[in-house]
Amino acid sequence: MSAPLNTQPRLSAPLIDANNAALLVIDVQEKLAPAMADSDQLSARIQWLIGACEQLSLPILFSEQYPKGLGHTLPTLLAQVASPTVVEKSYFSLVAADCLPTDWQQYQQVIVLGMETHVCVLQTVLELIAQGKQVFVVADAVGSRSEDNHQLGLARMRHGGAEIVTREMVVFELLRHAGHEQFKHISKTFLRGEQP
Repeated sequence: MSAPLNTQPRLSAPLIDANNAALLVIDVQEKLAPAMADSDQLSARIQWLIGACEQLSLPILFSEQYPKGLGHTLPTLLAQVASPTVVEKSYFSLVAADCLPTDWQQYQQVIVLGMETHVCVLQTVLELIAQGKQVFVVADAVGSRSEDNHQLGLARMRHGGAEIVTREMVVFELLRHAGHEQFKHISKTFLRGEQP
C-alpha cells in the first residue's frame, strides 16, 4: 500500500535541517557491495557518513534487497549505529515495498545513500519526491556497478527534483555553525585529516 501523496509545497533551495531529516541507507549488502565500482572506497564513504549522522542523532534506516540471495547489510555499517533498524524488501523502491516506518512520515527531508544508484536508489528517490519529500542524494556515497549507470542515475534523479549533495555538504548543513555543540567532535573525528 503506497502512502498518500504529500501536498505540502516544496521549499526552494532547502538546506538540510537536522530536526526534520532522516538518513536512508539502501542495500549495502554483503554480496552486492563487492560488485560496485570502487567498492572499498564507496563502503568506507558510506560508513563515514553513517557515523557522522549517528553522532548528530539523525534517525537512520537500513534496507536490504532480497537478503536471502544478496546477504545482509555490511556489519561494519550496522556497528556505527547504537540500535540499527533494518527492513527487508523485494521491490526495488522502499516506497513501493511499503516498508518505511510510519514514524518516518514526520520527516520532510530524506538523505539517501547506498546502491545501486540507477536501480533501488533511483526508484526510491523518485517515489519519495512524488510523496512530497525533499530528497538529498549523496553523490559520493551512492554507487553502481558501472560509472555510466551511476552518472545517468544521478542525472535522472536531479532532473526529477532531487538535491545532489556530497558527504561534507550533508555534515556542514546538519551542523549549520561552528558553535554547534557537536562541531569540535565532528570536525576532529570526521573532517580533519584524510577521508575515504
